[in-house]
Amino acid sequence: MTVDLSAIPTTIDMGHAWLGGFVLILLALYIAKKGKPVEVEKIVEKQVEVEKIVEVEKPVEKIVEVEKIVEKIIEVEPKLKTATPDAALQLLSLLQQEARFIDFMQEDLRGFADAEIGAAARVIHEGGQKVLNEYFRFAPVRSEDEESRITLPQGFNASEVRLTGNVVGEAPFTGTLIHRGWKVTEVKLPKLAEGHDANIVAAAEVEL
Repeated sequence: MTVDLSAIPTTIDMGHAWLGGFVLILLALYIAKKGKPVEVEKIVEKQVEVEKIVEVEKPVEKIVEVEKIVEKIIEVEPKLKTATPDAALQLLSLLQQEARFIDFMQEDLRGFADAEIGAAARVIHEGGQKVLNEYFRFAPVRSEDEESRITLPQGFNASEVRLTGNVVGEAPFTGTLIHRGWKVTEVKLPKLAEGHDANIVAAAEVEL
């Protein structure tokens, strides 16, 4: 099949120009209808906004978790008892007053004979016993005789009985009572006067 090139028009008349313009209009309408570049931009913007929101929410979740942990720590702290030293310092002061306890414990005994140490220990024992009997009441933890065989049932109070030796397995345990233990049933230390410095357990003495 041959194409007659002489049949192709060499000039553009009004009909061709009108037809070309009509095609361009249709093409522009098609692009405006199908392409929708404005809507695509809006969708992209919405996706960016969603991504930003997700990035902000993640650290918020971590902050909430940290707050929960802090709350748990605060709940545990009040259950721990904080011991004040005043009572202990008062007891040291009484032992020093009645038995010269601090003097004896701070003394270097390497230069003394055993007989001299024994004599000093008797004085400390008498004075210390006086303080304990006057301000404390004691009772044995176990009522059985020492060196007797006892059985500790399951669920026994571990704060009252300390296991020694070959501890294997779980209660009940059977063993020998080495020491009955002591527990304080009453404390009646004298009240401290207002303004009293409990850290001074023994005042310096000056003889005039």
